[in-house]
Amino acid sequence: MPLVAWWSTIGSMCRNITTLRGLEPPATTEEIEAAARQYVRKVSGITHPTATTDEAFEQAVTTVARVTAELLRDLPSRRQPPKNLPPLRRPEVRARIS
Repeated sequence: MPLVAWWSTIGSMCRNITTLRGLEPPATTEEIEAAARQYVRKVSGITHPTATTDEAFEQAVTTVARVTAELLRDLPSRRQPPKNLPPLRRPEVRARIS
């Protein structure tokens, strides 16, 4: 699949995850875990883990949160903080994707 088609297919994934890099004060452990949990919910399709899915779900959240914290630690500083609103909450973006 060409890159443009690939990006348009997944470009709107994870709508509720906001940019954590460059926050002042830096992203907290809770913010990182919340973003990891939202990501795992989105990619797994599981919003409420059950007894059969809970262990795998929570392990994935732990792993994604750890890797996210490492990524944020290892990236260089941003020149400007992220915008206040996530992109998909801005009216001009919502209108473009509707």
